[in-house]
Amino acid sequence: MGGVLSYFRSLFGQKELRILILGLDGAGKTTILYRLQVGEVVTTIPTIGFNVEQVIYKNLKFQVWDLGGQTSIRPYWRCYYSNTDAIIYVVDSADKDRIGISKQELVSMLEEEELKSAVLMVLANKQDIPNCLSLADVHRSLGLDALRKRTFQIFKTSATKGEGLDEAMEWYAPFLFATETSKHKISIRLNVIEQFAAEEIGKRLIANMYTPC
Repeated sequence: MGGVLSYFRSLFGQKELRILILGLDGAGKTTILYRLQVGEVVTTIPTIGFNVEQVIYKNLKFQVWDLGGQTSIRPYWRCYYSNTDAIIYVVDSADKDRIGISKQELVSMLEEEELKSAVLMVLANKQDIPNCLSLADVHRSLGLDALRKRTFQIFKTSATKGEGLDEAMEWYAPFLFATETSKHKISIRLNVIEQFAAEEIGKRLIANMYTPC
């Protein structure tokens, strides 16, 4: 019976995708998270640990994890990599002194086996600040041209003004939808197998109950 119920839950239930928002401290990760969730700027403080929120975009339901970017916290990012479908990597375009550190963290993260199939979206944030790095500068500084086997794109954004996020999500949505559909099909297959196995076991138990002595 449990197999049948789980089968129908998989058919009609809505699967949540898991997305990580990563980047150095002060890049604007939490501001972006709440821009995506409520569509407006929310006063934030530096994230110590993580924030997790549910975001719905065009019938896609995300579980978005915003992880703190301080030096002492970054080594713990890997604790959250398991089952991640996509990554939003946020860069402070005005923080020219730490763009090299941002690259190091990105490269190290993408080498992790658990993230090998995660779709990457890089947000060159704070583009509204004068004399910030351009989109091309951020692209080059992060070494994105070296990502030969990774689905990725970079967008310029201003989280406080809400600029660039809609364009970024429009690009992201088809990949996330494809991931959700794939996970949904796998879930259905597993539950069909579970249901079939349960029925076979039931038949054998019944047959054994009525086997002549």
